[in-house]
Amino acid sequence: MLQPQTTAFKRKRRFITALYFPAAQGEKGVSSQQKRKEKLNQKLKKKSNNGSTRSVRNNKADGWTSPITYEGSSEDTILGARAELLNPILESSRISDLNLSNADLGSPVQRHNGMKNFSEIQDQEEELLPPFLHRNRNNLEEFIDKICQYVIRDMDMYGVCVVDKFLGMENGLKVLNEVLNMYSAGLFQDGQLVSNKASANDLKTIRGDQIIWLDGKEEQCENIGTLISRVDAIIMRANKMHNNGKIGNYTINGRTKAMVACYPGHGSHYVKHVDNPNRDGRCITAIYYLNRDWDVKENGGLLRIFPEGWRDQVANIEPLFDRILFFWSDRRNPHEVQPAFKTRYAITLWYFDAEERNQACRRYQRERELHTKNSS
Repeated sequence: MLQPQTTAFKRKRRFITALYFPAAQGEKGVSSQQKRKEKLNQKLKKKSNNGSTRSVRNNKADGWTSPITYEGSSEDTILGARAELLNPILESSRISDLNLSNADLGSPVQRHNGMKNFSEIQDQEEELLPPFLHRNRNNLEEFIDKICQYVIRDMDMYGVCVVDKFLGMENGLKVLNEVLNMYSAGLFQDGQLVSNKASANDLKTIRGDQIIWLDGKEEQCENIGTLISRVDAIIMRANKMHNNGKIGNYTINGRTKAMVACYPGHGSHYVKHVDNPNRDGRCITAIYYLNRDWDVKENGGLLRIFPEGWRDQVANIEPLFDRILFFWSDRRNPHEVQPAFKTRYAITLWYFDAEERNQACRRYQRERELHTKNSS
């Protein structure tokens, strides 16, 4: 039998409501981070590209919502590279390597409730989770099936699905160490935009991350490869399940390489944008976070998604260690990375719809041939 809610618990619940539905937030006072955000926002307004961005109403939740730009990741990079085949390796030693520790098995799995109504309470901790956030508590095979169900249901209802404790602490740390080693070796480069026409100053105004593309087969990237394989397994299985909702509208048999990104702090950010604004084939975005002891109030770096049809509501996703996020890549999910004041790491995979990808590649080839002809 459920116990009555305590005053302290009610306070915690209000915090979660504010976290995921910022329109309801009414905190007073201005933190040092908020002051830094206001200064950064003023710079954005001064440096906005003429004609390439448009203003939107600032979200009153925290005073920092960037103007929208439909510049996604470099289209040349996406269309100029071959699609990677999915590699959902779940057999042999990788299953035992990825078994969860006892500490990872303790958190309850969130039940699905309405976005505004949390009346079907299982226990207090479950009520604190938004309905599209889940925690890993099963062995690998059961986990894959369960997450597939969550991805199908949440992407249909909200366009977003979040899973915590995805690899477990030990394996998440192995992935993080591989990323840190590459970053220390100076292998990252500045992220690019769709058009590649922005000046260096404008680029930094729009996106401030540094990136490297990997297929997970590189030397010293074994654990990143294992992460990729697990995500591949979820997407492939969800795409082939019966009664699989909107994801069944796609034929997913390829993806990009993994984009490992670092926001080096100092207010680095990525303004409001859409990953796939021009139908380049990407249908699902998957982002895995690697940030230990992250405090979004102090460190910033929040991912804010503006899902289509949510009106004045947004999804605020904290970039917490061993958390993975799935969402639609097209214009249904404009999103932004708010200023980060501490080094922030993430690994992103984009999954292709085969037909849209083929059409985009043919269009891209024709445009290149035309450009070459006009240049000669």
